[in-house]
Amino acid sequence: MPQPVVSILVPFKNTEAFITDCMRSILSQTYNHWEAIFIDDHSNDLSVSIVEKFSKNDHRIKCFKNEGTGIIEALRTAFKHSTGDYITRMDSDDIMTPNRLEVMLSNLLKHGKQHLAIGQVKYFRDDGISDGYARYQRWINQLTENGSNYSEIYKECVVPSPCWMLHRDDFIACEGFEPNRYPEDYDLTFRFYRAGYTCIPCNKVLLHWRDYSTRTSRTHEHYAINYFLDIKVHYFLELDYDSHRPLTIWGAGHKGKTVAKLLIDEQIPFYWICDNPKKIGKDIYGQKLLNFNYLQQLHLPQTIVTVANDNEQKDIVAYFEQQKMLSMTDYFFFC
Repeated sequence: MPQPVVSILVPFKNTEAFITDCMRSILSQTYNHWEAIFIDDHSNDLSVSIVEKFSKNDHRIKCFKNEGTGIIEALRTAFKHSTGDYITRMDSDDIMTPNRLEVMLSNLLKHGKQHLAIGQVKYFRDDGISDGYARYQRWINQLTENGSNYSEIYKECVVPSPCWMLHRDDFIACEGFEPNRYPEDYDLTFRFYRAGYTCIPCNKVLLHWRDYSTRTSRTHEHYAINYFLDIKVHYFLELDYDSHRPLTIWGAGHKGKTVAKLLIDEQIPFYWICDNPKKIGKDIYGQKLLNFNYLQQLHLPQTIVTVANDNEQKDIVAYFEQQKMLSMTDYFFFC
């Protein structure tokens, strides 16, 4: 019986300093039945010549020009040229562990369709990673170890863009790279969630995730915080908002104000609460800020929490638990 082919989709632009390491990590995979579709997003360095050199020595490596501009168009172009039974994505500046494809494919073959293979990640940087990235790494790996990634999907992107795999049919069913919505990895994660694909728990590091100052997620406007909040509100209203229940926003900082604006634009009614005595009673956007205890006067409220401080979040969770309110049903952390 023929072994299934895994299509690895790799968009790239001006990553000549890193793309050889990426390529070698793909060539070192313990599972050999793969094709790597590299898509050049109009590079002006030596990236293309590096990929073409490798492709001459291995027919599994293919290089094409982006049919449009930008990473979403590059990913669409890659998928168009793919033929594999399973789809995964890789970034040209990152490194796969040798067992990545084997582990992910084995998990998918075991569990079947409607499942999403994921893996733990390890950040690396020449001068050491920041505390923020270290916290994110611990957080996302803990979720991945339990397969509970969706439980905190409104906080951050809970599926690393270069570290997932699923069956081709499932990828097509959740609209793949069709939407023009950034950040594209977070949007795709929400569509995995919407489709009900189960995250398969994984306790192995399968990706070494490179950080550097000119990385796209650090520099491009599409990865700014307002885009993340746009996506969160968009999918919350589609997937988890119950219009028959009163909605509240907890927190009146920058994120709270941004969420409030987005809800006002969508003509979604809400109450605005906080636990900051200096803000209670103030009027913002025509909305009066109420004491958080106002929640107890509402019947079965849903709450979007925009408070970022870790200690304050713990206190808020304790309060919700006292009220017998459930995460991802009654309250949703947006940061």
